[in-house]
Amino acid sequence: MNSLDPRVIRLPKTGEPGIIQPKVPLDQFGSFEVFVQPKEGKSFQHEGVVHSPNLELAYILAKETFTRRFTCVSLYVVETRNVFASPLTDGNNNVYDLIVDPPPSNKKEPYEIYHLPKRGKQHIHVGQVEAGSPEEAMSFARKKFNTKIIYNVWAVKSADIRFTSIEENDFWITLPEKHFRDAADYKGGDKLKLFLEKQK
Repeated sequence: MNSLDPRVIRLPKTGEPGIIQPKVPLDQFGSFEVFVQPKEGKSFQHEGVVHSPNLELAYILAKETFTRRFTCVSLYVVETRNVFASPLTDGNNNVYDLIVDPPPSNKKEPYEIYHLPKRGKQHIHVGQVEAGSPEEAMSFARKKFNTKIIYNVWAVKSADIRFTSIEENDFWITLPEKHFRDAADYKGGDKLKLFLEKQK
């Protein structure tokens, strides 16, 4: 049925009803999770999401988006679809109580493990395990990191992460203090007082 609305008539045709066409390249950007390390010795923590056509550009966009207004020493990104999440619990329910041991696997590779220690906060990196699947990684994490109530667990294959390399560490050389962004640093009160004195 044709529309009588001229705005609809002018729209380009996008395919036949009921037939899903494959998306063209760069039609929609993927989402990537961003993790930052605020200081040397501190754990990496989940900071947010960027949208990008690929992992390398996601790394650059993450740096521009999440490190401009505070000092950090490192950053990494991973595509959202490569983050495997456990169920989410609340109250006094530990998510590790819901994780069961999967059948053992022969091939093992590194997985990074992240905990959500408090609802409303960000996931924090707690360590690494060697496993053959995300389910096995969470099972090993339960035995290794299960010391308090955790509400959610993420497992990410280390090979899927775009880390900051040693050669890129100079990216983070910046002013340790950024007082030029503080309103108080402009001494507006002193300038106003001087202006009013000149007006007398």
